[in-house]
Amino acid sequence: MTTAETKTEKTEKRRLRTRQIGVVTSDKVAKTRKVVVEYLSRHAKYNKYVKRQTVLHVHDEKNESRVGDQVEVMSCRPISKSKTYRLLRIVTKGTQIDTSILEGEASKMFEKKKAEPSATDVVATPES
Repeated sequence: MTTAETKTEKTEKRRLRTRQIGVVTSDKVAKTRKVVVEYLSRHAKYNKYVKRQTVLHVHDEKNESRVGDQVEVMSCRPISKSKTYRLLRIVTKGTQIDTSILEGEASKMFEKKKAEPSATDVVATPES
């Protein structure tokens, strides 16, 4: 039996890995995304469905997903202490906010203006 045959046998026996769809909430760390997966759970006492969510740390090798994107993730071997999922594909792109306009004229509107002393604000000091 060759190694190629044993590899094909191992891959045939491997179970399907869990896949989930969630929304990217953070992309601040390189190659890592926080993805929130929402689900419904039945309350034990009141028998009503309660919306719950799980935060997954996902490995994104190409840094292609952004905040607001809906992505599909798959479980994998542990990549780090908290990352056990990897990005499969981006299902839909989210709404991206263009912050470049805030760097120009629009940001000047929000800057605090220095108070310039006017003629009425000047207090005369008594001369001795």
